[in-house]
Amino acid sequence: MKCLPASKLPQANGVALHDWHAEILAIRSFNRFILDECSRLARDESSESDFLRRRTQEELTPVSNKPWCRQPFAWREELTLHMYCSEAPCGDASMELIMSSQDDATPWETPPSTISPSSAPSVALSPTTVPNNNPTINTTAAAAASSDNRAPQQQYQQQQLLGRGFFSQLGIVRRKPARADAPPSLSKSCSDKIALRQCASLLSSLASLFVSPTGCYLDTLVLPASQYSAAACRRCFSAEEPDGRMAGLFDEDEEKEIEGGGRRIKKDWRGTGYGFYPLQVEVTEREFEFSRRGIRGANADYGRDEEIKVVASNLAVARTAGGAVEEGLIGGVLQGRKGFDVKGASLTSRRKMWAAAVAVAGALGDKDISEALAMGSYEKIKGGTLLEGRRRVKEDVRGKALKGWLRNTGDEDFGL
Repeated sequence: MKCLPASKLPQANGVALHDWHAEILAIRSFNRFILDECSRLARDESSESDFLRRRTQEELTPVSNKPWCRQPFAWREELTLHMYCSEAPCGDASMELIMSSQDDATPWETPPSTISPSSAPSVALSPTTVPNNNPTINTTAAAAASSDNRAPQQQYQQQQLLGRGFFSQLGIVRRKPARADAPPSLSKSCSDKIALRQCASLLSSLASLFVSPTGCYLDTLVLPASQYSAAACRRCFSAEEPDGRMAGLFDEDEEKEIEGGGRRIKKDWRGTGYGFYPLQVEVTEREFEFSRRGIRGANADYGRDEEIKVVASNLAVARTAGGAVEEGLIGGVLQGRKGFDVKGASLTSRRKMWAAAVAVAGALGDKDISEALAMGSYEKIKGGTLLEGRRRVKEDVRGKALKGWLRNTGDEDFGL
């Protein structure tokens, strides 16, 4: 399933990746590339980058009553970002494809939850309604759960996040698909994570301390024609009528600053560099050579009649431009290393990215960023003042558009 079970997160200690699906690993690798570029620019004031530029003094001028946004670098305006996926992203963008592949596409009957929210009496649960009346719980209230009552509560949460099952429920937040006997995970689907990135940008928390989010958004998502459903992609990623789920971001009476391509900036987000930048889904007839369809097509080209069974590899590979990152990963750690061993940490892991960010801040001599990164735990960094604007955006998206999003917590208490 290429994601850590919820029960393993407390052991991850910032070493193991939580999710190494191809789309997410590509985004993590992009953020590592960003930090490496920042490091190069910070260590040599005369150096230039083909991807980043230094921000002007005017851009760095603080804005009163606005969240901190004094990142020293910005993505070059003439560059756009594109992602190619050989398969439709798991989750909502692939539901129609899942339905069409079934021998019987009759909607599954949704069973009642076997665990009542009242199993955790110290938690004040607030039902929320999402499309197709799929009940979810108020995650803010759930965060108040005491550790004594967390086990039944986590089971209840896991039952609300569907994988690829119950495919007739559309427009909802889903967890990573897995076999029925796989250990439960709260890792969200690639569709949901990409949808969130349309607002929070491609930058991670750490990278967003150095690079303005302006311009760091996906321009296009490219899919093979065989993996494209116009209805699913519109519903999953857009704010278009009648069912674009991102429309929930904007209140009916809220003033919208609408730019080209349907881009919108919520009133509360102004001055932060964040906005809603809907990606465009483009289609290609070309297939990746080693996709399921590419392999079967090659088999047919060789005149072989037998059916080839294609299964996903447990190996994930990360590589960045210039080869600074070139890794094979199994179980979220470097291939050949024991799980959760610090020596097995990927360059894209939380621990290694934090260490890289500290080094960049030191080279820049930026006191504010250095202090923000000197917190005792990863959790305190993400809860710091400098990331207030980013947190506001993510909370708005999870609360208004991607309802039912349950945070995948348990790996935040580690320090360097």
